[in-house]
Order: sequence, then C-alpha cells, then structure tokens
Amino acid sequence: MIPTMSKSTWLLLLVILTARVAHGQTAPTAGSETPLAVAGDRTFTAAEVDARWRADVPMLHARALQMLYDGRRDALDALIAEHLLKRAAAAKGVPPEQFEEEEIARRTKPVTDQEVAAFFEENRAETGGRPFEEMRPLLREYLEEERKTVAREELFASLRAADPSLRVLLNAPRTALPITADDPADGPAGAPVTVVVFADFECPFCRRLSPTLHELRGRYGDRVRLVWKDFPLRGVHPRAFQLAVAARCALDQDKFWEYHDRLFASPKVAQPSDLKQYAGDVRLDVPRFSACLESGKHDKTIESGITLAARLGLSSTPTTFINGRMVTGAKPYGVFAAVVDEELRRELGPR
Repeated sequence: MIPTMSKSTWLLLLVILTARVAHGQTAPTAGSETPLAVAGDRTFTAAEVDARWRADVPMLHARALQMLYDGRRDALDALIAEHLLKRAAAAKGVPPEQFEEEEIARRTKPVTDQEVAAFFEENRAETGGRPFEEMRPLLREYLEEERKTVAREELFASLRAADPSLRVLLNAPRTALPITADDPADGPAGAPVTVVVFADFECPFCRRLSPTLHELRGRYGDRVRLVWKDFPLRGVHPRAFQLAVAARCALDQDKFWEYHDRLFASPKVAQPSDLKQYAGDVRLDVPRFSACLESGKHDKTIESGITLAARLGLSSTPTTFINGRMVTGAKPYGVFAAVVDEELRRELGPR
C-alpha cells in the first residue's frame, strides 16, 4: 500500500510537475533552473527543490515520479492501441470491435481442469478453507478472464511490433540499482539491457513470472542480462527466507538457476525435507549443500536484499527493473518484451 501524501507534498509535486510540463519535460531533472520561489536575492529552483525532496524522502519521491509516469504511459498506450487497432481493422475491412474480439478469441487458449486444480493448490491459503468444488467455477472464471487479458496485451504488443515507425518519446523514471558479485546473474555483464528482479521463492506470482524471464533470455540472448535480488516477504511467506538460503547454497556450486527452476517447478511450496532432494535433482554435492543450509553464511546477504528493497519502497513481489525501469507483478511476456525492445532501440539504435 502506498502511504498517503500530505497536502504540502502533493502541492510541491504539482508545482514541480507543472513546471516540467510547461518546459516539455516528463520528470524533474537535475539540470532544470526553473524558478519556484524567490526571497530577496535568493532563488529556489526546481532542481534544488527536487534534490531536497529526493534527499529527505527518497521513497516518496520515487513513487510520485513512478505514479506520474505510469498514469501517462497507461493513457498513451491506450491511445496508441486504439490507433493501431483501427488501422488493422480497416485493413481487413471490419469494425475495430469485431477485429479485437476475433483476435482475442483466436489467441485465447481454453482453461483446462488441470490448470484450475493446480491454481487452487497454489493459492489454497487464500481460499479461507473453502473446498475445491465450491471454488472451481470462480477460479475458472478468474483464469479465463486473465487469459483474455493476456491475449489482449499480446495482440497490442504484436500490433506495436509490426509498426517500425512507432517511437515512444515519454521518458521513464529510472532507479539506479547496485549489482554486486553476490547477485546471481545470467547473461554477460556488458549486455545493453539488464533485468533485475526482486523476488521470493514462496510467491506464486514469482513462479508465474519465471518462464517469462527465461523466455526473455532465450529470445534476446546476450543482449539481456538477468539479475536476481532476494526479497523474501517473511510476513506472508514463512518459508521464503529458508528457500532463499537454499538457492544461495546452490549458487555456491554454480547452480543457482538450476535450483531456482527446480523450486519454481514444484506446484507446492518446498518443505525442509524437499530441499536436499531438490539438491540431488540438480546434481549438487548434497553433503556440502546440507552443511551450507545450517551454516547461516548467506543470511546477511539475503538481509541486504530485503534492506535494499525497503529503501526503494518496494512492498510486493515480483518487482522487476529493466535498465532501471520498474515493472510490477507477473505481467505477460509481451509487456516485458516491449520494454526490452524500447531499451534496445535506446541503447543500440533502430534495428
């Protein structure tokens, strides 16, 4: 939950953003000399005020900029989608509503009984103890609507990808993230796009995001580097910290990602008795792995990830940063691919 801003903070934000809009900028920048107040011979500039705001309450500052960007980007994407949809529908000689409905239906896979049952098991703790038969129709409806949403986003992503003239000029806020030698990473350090994910091995949405991130690495190859940051939400996921420890112990044997995939491959949260079995499954030295589990050697590293997430104002998993641009939740592949494509064009130019 985002904390409520005080009236004075909202007014300050409004003044700064209004100044930026007037000067054609999308977010406060350190180089702006826009005056916001004058006292005698002292002028207070937007850059100075913004720097003070950022220093005093960095989380609130970052959230405010992200909220502004997200609101503008959602509206911009909606306008772009409507334009591309109308153009594609006109090319086929059908109304836009018909074109969208047919394309979504074509892209939407039916929800199977097995998928409903698996989703129930993954989220049993949130069902309030209600039996599967009672929950089945509600879960099926939820999954079907979610699948339609994914299909709609994939449709618009494909329309965007098919238009080489489309350029998004709205600047996204970016967060500078420290990446250390302790962070599990997949991909070259010099990749033009770095994807940093703050995640939790007990989080069902992190499990759902995992194939998406692997697909990014597979499609973009060495142009994308994937970096993991531990953010176990101990208040809601009591097993998460120990699972993070186990994955770190696998990292000691250069098999973090194999163990990561094994943890997320299970439809249920791994129990203590499962951890050594999974180590054997990915061909770790199990005695060495077991000794690591009991040593506490990785606790401080995992705690540092939690501290960093708190400093950034993160409160949920997964939260992903693509070259510093924040994407929250287990969004469909097309959402992540669109951001990666934008970043590649920014870093490498048109392809």
